[in-house]
Amino acid sequence: MFTIDFTDHTGEVNSEWYQQIDNLLTFAKKEEKIEDDAELSVTFVNKQEIQEINRDYRNKDKVTDVISFALEEDEPDIEGLDMPRVLGDIIICADVAKEQAEEYGHSFERELGFLALHGFLHLLGYDHMNEADEKEMFGRQKLILDNYGLTRD
Repeated sequence: MFTIDFTDHTGEVNSEWYQQIDNLLTFAKKEEKIEDDAELSVTFVNKQEIQEINRDYRNKDKVTDVISFALEEDEPDIEGLDMPRVLGDIIICADVAKEQAEEYGHSFERELGFLALHGFLHLLGYDHMNEADEKEMFGRQKLILDNYGLTRD
């Protein structure tokens, strides 16, 4: 079973956000051919908290929109255990998501979906550190969002 654990540190999150992200990431999981027995977490934070996380774990003392921590990057494969695949953690700054939705002229729901999917793809090993990787990741991201029906409007 695909499990997403949601946590809200902002006090502003409603259940519709959870359901939208759950539906989108479940769709993305199928598109990426990830096994059903997998799990991850999504945490909503404010600007101060995401800046602290960014500073403490990435040495970047600034606010950002989404941070992902992939748990499989340095983990050895353990075979023979009946355990779900733990993909990692996605941390979304709700304040920045609201600002970016307004800046880009699309809905807050679309921005949340974009950020959740962006973080999810990072958990799967996609990155945008160089032009070729960026083209691959952003192309995949757009294709999944379009196929899901979450377009910029």
